[in-house]
Amino acid sequence: MLEVLLNFERAAGRLSPVVLLGPGVAAVLLGLFVWLGGLGLRKHLAAVAGTVSGGACGFFLIGRNALTAAALAAVAAVVAIIFERLFIAILAGLLAAVVAFVVLAALYLKDVPGGAPAKPGAAQTPALSIRESIELMNTYVLDCSERVKQSCSRMPMYNWVIILAVAVVAIVAGVALWRFASALSCAVLGTTLIFAGMILLLMYKGSAPIGAISQKPPFYGTVFVTMAAFGTIEQLILCKRKKPKSKKTKKQNESGEKRGQSWRTS
Repeated sequence: MLEVLLNFERAAGRLSPVVLLGPGVAAVLLGLFVWLGGLGLRKHLAAVAGTVSGGACGFFLIGRNALTAAALAAVAAVVAIIFERLFIAILAGLLAAVVAFVVLAALYLKDVPGGAPAKPGAAQTPALSIRESIELMNTYVLDCSERVKQSCSRMPMYNWVIILAVAVVAIVAGVALWRFASALSCAVLGTTLIFAGMILLLMYKGSAPIGAISQKPPFYGTVFVTMAAFGTIEQLILCKRKKPKSKKTKKQNESGEKRGQSWRTS
């Protein structure tokens, strides 16, 4: 699995700059918005999160078809807007399950063989067109998904029980502590988008971010946790929810306005 990602990193020098710069900048900007202010605009976040999660599920789990992924992304976005609270709780459970899976499956992913090694002179070959770059990226994505499926088949049953338990606890906590779960989900999702965007941008600059992360996973894991914690605290403090006015207060305000108008008009 790691070898596949490293091969993609080596081949990044051949990709069209548009393929790396466009998604990289978009992911960083969207990640900053979700990381620091997602709680303040929950409906917009729910729509974005529904689109991303629905598209990802449609592509990786159902058929790896762009039309299927787009259709499921649209449906998930609509459902997320209508059932906002429930969707945020489910999103918290999904993120918790993904984190638990990454932690538990790390050993099995290392043992799964990767793709073919990159050619030494790949970086000196002519740059690919946008279409060829997208096809190459799609090849690596499919390869990574196959490695993940292989590792999933090798994981013992008790690991899946742990992942399911973590997801259920997160969903229950999301329902009981909805505001905290929303802030934490926004922070984790935003941090993930920022990391992904920065990896693409560093690849465009010719750096080796995946290799650096693989060499110092505790350091970058600590950075990720710190960013997620900061984003959670910042949103809980600054993104305060306005309390809706009660009917009694509205009636008092309306009666006061009527009195003021009658006094001025008399």
